[in-house]
Amino acid sequence: MTIIKPPRLHKGGVIGLVAPASTPSSEEHIEKGATYLEQLGYRVKFGKHIRNINGYLAGTDEERAEDFNNMVRDKDVEAIFTIRGGYGTPRILHLIDYRSLKQNPKIIVGYSDITALQLALFRKIGLVTFSGPMTGTDMCKDVHPYTEEHFWRLITSTKKIGLLKNPSDEPLKILKRGKTFGLLLGGNLSLIACLMGTPFLPKLHSSILFLEDVEESPYRIDRMLVQLLNAGVLHGLAGLVFGKFTDCIPNNPSEPHLTLDQIQKEFVEKIGCPIAANFQYGHIPRKLTVPIGLQAMLDTTQKRIEVTENAVL
Repeated sequence: MTIIKPPRLHKGGVIGLVAPASTPSSEEHIEKGATYLEQLGYRVKFGKHIRNINGYLAGTDEERAEDFNNMVRDKDVEAIFTIRGGYGTPRILHLIDYRSLKQNPKIIVGYSDITALQLALFRKIGLVTFSGPMTGTDMCKDVHPYTEEHFWRLITSTKKIGLLKNPSDEPLKILKRGKTFGLLLGGNLSLIACLMGTPFLPKLHSSILFLEDVEESPYRIDRMLVQLLNAGVLHGLAGLVFGKFTDCIPNNPSEPHLTLDQIQKEFVEKIGCPIAANFQYGHIPRKLTVPIGLQAMLDTTQKRIEVTENAVL
């Protein structure tokens, strides 16, 4: 597969805002996220349907896909930022204009439910995308300086990314020692499980798989990991990195249960590759942005995750 890197975002460039999944929490969040970008010197273009509401979706499947495709085809738009995740992105994967994006690659940013779109883009056209902050959930608030530093550097600089370094008070945890190399692939565990068996999931063999999730009971995390294990995915990995699993606690702690730490330790015994945990990535205010589809090195003995190339041209 040929890996496609998008052109870097230039100061004063146009950023298109879309909502491929759930409707934004409020009009205020839409406006504050846009204001944040404008104050940094960028121009903002809103998708036509981002304020639409269709139950838990930001408009119909056709409307959400239309907004994304219009931004892809708009030659003035340098980057496409998603407003929020929630649910709905898997419903539009068959409607995406992959051909136009391959001909005119752009920066695509989001995480959580947007994982489905990002992995589909890599599977279909080999596009590097960015699992990072969204305008209606992160940029509409006071963005943590740690988040800002890592995010903007990745999409504006053509230099090698280098270390994806946790904050000093959140050390990476070693679950299985070793050093390995592979493509960084992953995102939200629920969405990866959702894509299993579809033509939208990249081949994860020999990749460094990074995972996170939010508000899932431990038994559900267990079940999704078992699905990856039974599908042969986990046995073929070069490395595995667990990010933050936010609010993933038992529904009823008084009943017998396994903790997330116990589940992770059990899977360590079943997988032969180097494994790390507590990676500063996921549904948290202070987070790293992870480039999907780039070559990386994982050295759990040295507690290092390093991206060995640049993300943008």
